[in-house]
Amino acid sequence: MALNCSPWVLLPPVYSICTAAGLWIAYFVALKNDKILPLTSEYRRRNGSFYAPYISNTGNFPPGSCIFSEVTNLAAFLGSFVAVLRFLQLRHTTKAWLNVVSLVAFTASCLGLTLVGNFQLMTQKTVHNFGSLMMFGLAILYCWVQSYITLKVNLMNEGKMAAIVRFLLSGSITVCTVIYFSLLSQRLHMHAARCQWASAMLLLTFLGTFAVEFRHCHFDVMFTEKHGRPISTSESLAEDAGHLPNQL
Repeated sequence: MALNCSPWVLLPPVYSICTAAGLWIAYFVALKNDKILPLTSEYRRRNGSFYAPYISNTGNFPPGSCIFSEVTNLAAFLGSFVAVLRFLQLRHTTKAWLNVVSLVAFTASCLGLTLVGNFQLMTQKTVHNFGSLMMFGLAILYCWVQSYITLKVNLMNEGKMAAIVRFLLSGSITVCTVIYFSLLSQRLHMHAARCQWASAMLLLTFLGTFAVEFRHCHFDVMFTEKHGRPISTSESLAEDAGHLPNQL
């Protein structure tokens, strides 16, 4: 079975792992430069030198801000790419409007991520917070919609098990986000920061689970001349013979 596995299976987990690693690198750089407090400590800000370890605060000060911006921009681009491939995979298996809503939600979420990465919290607070709400809110919507689609499509008879995992992850992300805003309103910054990090890591874990379906599909590119005569063609093949191939 491993020999029939598509190389695209690597994209979701590699994307999730690399994005998580980049965020944690920005965190440790900010920590080393005494800009934020450790996640394991209590919130005691001294002379403005230490801030609660929110993800956004790791990207407030150079050189961590440079790493943070680069990571978020790359994550937004590759995340949109993953969402497009997932859209193509599902276009013949689920309701078109639901698939489109899912794609639009996540690409808009990726746009919000670029706002978070390029407009620092301390210099452009309004834009940064809008991007953060846009990113997390639409990403949560995407998770719930994809969980539902996974259950209904039941691709290769693996959908039910994958859907259970995704529903649990979607619920966990939602709960962590609600708790985050509750703690933030009470100014319990350290606990709120931990919930924020948990939400981000759970979201990346959710995206990594797309490897389950991606291992069954091949996505290739078709080029044509001006008059429509194919120069080179390559069809996207799915192991499920009942579904039409996809082309990117």
